[in-house]
Amino acid sequence: MTTLSVIIPTYNEIDYIDDALKSVEFANEIIVIDSFSEDGTKEKALEYGCKVLERKFDNFSNQKNHAISYATGDWILFIDADERVSQKLKTEIVSVIEQGKHAGYKLSFPHFYMNRFLYHKVDKVVRLVKNKNVKFTGDVHEKLHVEGSIGSLKNFMIHYTYKGLFHLIKKKDSYSWFQANTSLKKGKKVTIFHLFFKPLYRFFSSYILKRGFLDGVPGLALASINAYGVFSRYVKMMLLERNIK
Repeated sequence: MTTLSVIIPTYNEIDYIDDALKSVEFANEIIVIDSFSEDGTKEKALEYGCKVLERKFDNFSNQKNHAISYATGDWILFIDADERVSQKLKTEIVSVIEQGKHAGYKLSFPHFYMNRFLYHKVDKVVRLVKNKNVKFTGDVHEKLHVEGSIGSLKNFMIHYTYKGLFHLIKKKDSYSWFQANTSLKKGKKVTIFHLFFKPLYRFFSSYILKRGFLDGVPGLALASINAYGVFSRYVKMMLLERNIK
């Protein structure tokens, strides 16, 4: 029988972790890699019989790579605490890992914003992989490297992406600091093009090219905040560069 490990990175996710764990109880092993939560997240995971690892957070790739080294399943599924595996997706996952046609699979994530799922704002990310020479790289928006072909699953992952307007803005600001640091380390410089045209293109891409306008007001709001996130990244790069000097 083919076995499945699930890896969930957490930090103070007590409001979400319970439902996430319930949705992956079909797995043979659940590993929670926790950044020393203070709200009972670790204790809740232990109640479910999870293998809980504690590690000080430095970046997303290192957290997940640490957990991978403890995974014993033939396959690994990566989910976040605010994500849920639906019954249809569960059935599909069990089917494809038994078949083993590909080395990994992309899952589709419609964004959840303003109390609705935005089906015209869907991310496709590799999250289900064979447990063989897999690793993450990158500090934020990390990339999962897999040896072999990649397929796609049909059913959506339920993802409660944003907990509200202020949470979304805070999340964008947090990511932009990571991205700014990474860009500076690579020797990149900020120009007028980055400050004005890149945010405008992000809005155009989210709202027009990816058909965000079909999602009404939530689509417009999300496209605007995505543009803000890009602008914020380059402003932070300028601030960090001045501190370095």
